Amino acid sequence: MIQDRTIGSKVFDGFNYVILVFLGLFCVLPFIHLLAISVSDRASTLANLVTFWPINFTSLNYQKILEDLAFRRAFLVSLVRVILGTSINLLIVILTAYPLSLAEGFIGKSFFKWILIFAMLFSGGLIPWYLAIRSLGLINSIWALILPGMVQMWNIIIMLNFFRSLPAELGEAATVDGASHWDILFRIYVPLSLPALATVTLFAAVGHWNSWFDALVVMRTPDNYPLQAYLQTTVLARMTQNLIRDPEAFAKLSERSMRAAQIIIATIPILMVYPFLQRYFVHGLTLGSVKG
Repeated sequence: MIQDRTIGSKVFDGFNYVILVFLGLFCVLPFIHLLAISVSDRASTLANLVTFWPINFTSLNYQKILEDLAFRRAFLVSLVRVILGTSINLLIVILTAYPLSLAEGFIGKSFFKWILIFAMLFSGGLIPWYLAIRSLGLINSIWALILPGMVQMWNIIIMLNFFRSLPAELGEAATVDGASHWDILFRIYVPLSLPALATVTLFAAVGHWNSWFDALVVMRTPDNYPLQAYLQTTVLARMTQNLIRDPEAFAKLSERSMRAAQIIIATIPILMVYPFLQRYFVHGLTLGSVKG
């Protein structure tokens, strides 16, 4: 039976729409502002004339950035970190969550679950983290950015709860047919877990791509910095003038526009990946957080 909506419910919905529109604008407008600055010339940028539309359009900022060897090297380091780090994170998450999700698990299963929860709530601190990396000989290595964070507790809990939500009869039927745990995991559980895997992949990839502080601690040379650490040193230390060599380019470019262009380039990979994973994101996060 369809009931007529009251005036109060319509007003409430309209109020929610207005709030959501304003929140969306607060998220999008800073990005549009940076994009407009990145394609505006030096005079307009220094005079603070650029708002949400470029003035005296120029693509020279992006040309100079893409010609810079240090920027391209940092971009490549971040790309390698995301690919290797996300792949290792997914493998560890799947292999850890599966045995902990079984109804008839191994002895001490509850103990390992509490270890995961404790490690998620409490960390060892920065100094023990650095000493452990140094003792393993990983300083100034790409593995110093990947291995310390390869076990992601929250993602393991998401996959653990998602595996629990799958019918236990699937695994039991496969066991009767002679399937091993490896077969059950990679031929049944993993194909059925695409929403949760997409969520975990997005969390891991964004975390690796946006991370910058750990590189400043464990990397001794700026040549090994990932992109976010490179941008952090560039923005704060005002090293952008090193990108501009010739007087003609210097007359057309500003530090502000160059930094804006660098930030835009740094956000493009995530913006390209997110639309393909967004439809799985909310669904996988919800399903992975229902059961305890």
